[in-house]
Amino acid sequence: MKILKSFAFGASVSLIPLFVVPFAAAHAEEAADDAAAAEAEGSAIIVTGARGQTQRSVADSPVPVDVIGPAELKSTGRTGLKEILGNIIPSLTMPALGGGGTSASVRPISIRGLSGDYVLVLVNGKRRHTTSLINNLSRISGGSTPVDIDLIPTSAVGRIEVLRDGAAAQYGSDAISGVINIILDDTATGGDLSLTGGQLYSKGGQLAQVAGSYGTRLGDDGGFVRFAVEAKYHDRAKSSGEAIPYLYPLVDGQPDPREAGANHVIAGGYGRSNRDKIVNTSYNAELPIGDETTLYSFSTLSYRDIKDARGASVAAATGYGGLANTQGASVLPQIYPGGFQAYRRIKEWDYQAALGIRTQLGGWDLDLSSTYGKDNVELGAENTLNPSLGPTSPTSFFMGRQKQDLWVNNLDVSREVEVGLAKPLNLAFGVEHRWERFRNEAGEPDSYRDGGYVIPDDGTPFGDLYAGRSPSPGLVSFTGTSPADATSLSRNNLAAYVDLSTDVTTGWFVGVAGRYEHYSDSAGDTFSAKATTRLELAPGLAIRGGVNTGFRAPSLAQTGFSTTQNTVTVIGEERVLTTSKFLPVNSAAALALGAKPLKPEKSLNFTGGITYESGPLRLTVDAYQIRIDDRIVKTEFLGTASNGGSAIAAILQANGVDDVDSAQFFTNAIDTRTRGIDAVAEYTLDTASVGTFRLSAAYSYNKTKILSVIDNPSELSSLNVTLFGRQARRDLVAATPRTKVVLTSNWSSGPVKALVRATRYGKYVESSNVAASDRTYGAKWIADAEIGYQLTESLDLAVGANNLFDTYPDKNGAIAFDGSGAYGSFAPFGLSGGFYYARVGLKF
Repeated sequence: MKILKSFAFGASVSLIPLFVVPFAAAHAEEAADDAAAAEAEGSAIIVTGARGQTQRSVADSPVPVDVIGPAELKSTGRTGLKEILGNIIPSLTMPALGGGGTSASVRPISIRGLSGDYVLVLVNGKRRHTTSLINNLSRISGGSTPVDIDLIPTSAVGRIEVLRDGAAAQYGSDAISGVINIILDDTATGGDLSLTGGQLYSKGGQLAQVAGSYGTRLGDDGGFVRFAVEAKYHDRAKSSGEAIPYLYPLVDGQPDPREAGANHVIAGGYGRSNRDKIVNTSYNAELPIGDETTLYSFSTLSYRDIKDARGASVAAATGYGGLANTQGASVLPQIYPGGFQAYRRIKEWDYQAALGIRTQLGGWDLDLSSTYGKDNVELGAENTLNPSLGPTSPTSFFMGRQKQDLWVNNLDVSREVEVGLAKPLNLAFGVEHRWERFRNEAGEPDSYRDGGYVIPDDGTPFGDLYAGRSPSPGLVSFTGTSPADATSLSRNNLAAYVDLSTDVTTGWFVGVAGRYEHYSDSAGDTFSAKATTRLELAPGLAIRGGVNTGFRAPSLAQTGFSTTQNTVTVIGEERVLTTSKFLPVNSAAALALGAKPLKPEKSLNFTGGITYESGPLRLTVDAYQIRIDDRIVKTEFLGTASNGGSAIAAILQANGVDDVDSAQFFTNAIDTRTRGIDAVAEYTLDTASVGTFRLSAAYSYNKTKILSVIDNPSELSSLNVTLFGRQARRDLVAATPRTKVVLTSNWSSGPVKALVRATRYGKYVESSNVAASDRTYGAKWIADAEIGYQLTESLDLAVGANNLFDTYPDKNGAIAFDGSGAYGSFAPFGLSGGFYYARVGLKF
């Protein structure tokens, strides 16, 4: 039996290996073969989050955990870890279009119906830094700043272990809905290379990717270093938006002659809107320096360049079928006589580096490490303008930078102690220091300033319509960061934990853990605890469960983020351009509106389940409840005509915020309860005549309920204000499918291997502030398939398709006002239809 160890230091858990699929490199296939051999003995062991030497088998796990190997990652035909895990893990989903801002370019994730902020991401057991891009305009996972796992090369991954339970008592902040531990490949020698190409059935979106890894030994005592790299080009798709019947007003009741040459699909960003260029690299290394001491280090370095189609504007003095142009005076015909498609630019450098030493001292196992990570994003805009500068406005802009730093230092100590029970007591404790910083830096003045241009009465149709008006300041479709919105925040965190676990009697496991943390800002002090148990009722049959408290400290971005933006608000059938500001929660203006310093979100989790294992069959069913108090959400826009009106504007002006129609901020506003069930069944069927079938079925159900919403603060008590409206509430409980089913069949016979996966996404609702305008989208089955052939020992080929039958969401009953929303925005399987691909794999 081969035992694989991670570098993680958390709760003792065991893992349920999912079925691997064809075409891994030689080292991955060897690991898979070893795991299969161990499974045959009923004792496959893969340990993550283990403190000390205690290891638990698959059937011994007191909490539910999934394991995804490198072969399964490659066989999905998807090329980023977000989409890969969304395809495999039933409880993880992503909206096709989460909303505006950077979340339209870097999609937010949702796990167990909760945002990605509530899952902790580790790399080799060490905390990963979060993205600097706050999802401030996203309706799903709004305001979140999760880890962006797409900036970790898939070719570097040895396996991914997903703990589906709260673990803040082991790991600290963010581990409320679970933990994703990405364990880098530690194979000492050999290499692999893969080339993947594909595109959507009918909408372009071409993909080209090359990925590989190579390992070599360091020294003569088992040291190694393994490098990995992947480079990807993924083009944007043709829009899935509906064509507008008439772009120009009718002429004497007939279509304008210009209609014949016009592009009537104005929603260029509807569907897969990104053109991505990504290069991800990594290394993973160990160097023994004695019998009991090992140095280790790992790192990732990534560069990403995104060009994302965002808002489109038709020519000024025209309209959609005679309706008023959204941008009106902002589309200057001297620069864009036929309108324009604006593009967001994101240029991003991201890296993480870790250095540590593992040793023994006086019978204790020690691990001392330091990890530093940074995400550095430059925001830009192309093919747009600042109309307040007049016809001399540039058309490309530097909009600012956002940066996130994280430095973590850990000391973990553990040993086993004989106390007269069925197994030794595993005793572990440790301390951690964490420093983090968020910076929001200003862009060039032309991206936000008011140039003071006044439209002249020059006898042109444009002049006839808008003479004497001053176009809105700042960019059309985007928001440059001004010096007033720039910020830099940092804080320190100190933590200490203790973890105890043992088998009290044969077949009865008990584990307890506690963690105390102190933050130097408003997050203050927190304490989390966890207790788990597992009781074997009969050979192969056991019940398990636990209870834990947890927390998520407010991110620095949520505390300090600020932006001023031009927003289109629909009033009746009229679109009104307004200027709104997102206020830092500690600013004078936010405090005057009733904002309070953000405090940690607190959770209470219960989980209970049953496991059964008999020969080739494994079954786990786990139910859970997650209550989160003081959840951080965005307020509504305060100051609109229906939400406070001019009284809010007066408060803003009195506190130094001028020329703004409305404002919003983050606040600890709601308490929620999420209940759900996760079920996984696996069965392996070996036949002599037709090969081996590895079958799995996974089911996830979750339902979130809002238990309470805070009252309006005293500062707003005399005003007609809604702090947290219907749409925002509904988006928390109905915007993602409550159910997801993943059925997988992996067949192999000699050199031929095939994978078929069917995924059912349950219904979901895109809500409005008016119930009559809600749109419900029905459940859909999505099929994926791949077939491959091992040409030689070193060379294999595969072809496949995602969304094999080109399935789209239900269509709306009517085309949206701007022609973009025929399929809504939240579809978890996308808006662009089927995708086919081919892959060549080489191992050496």
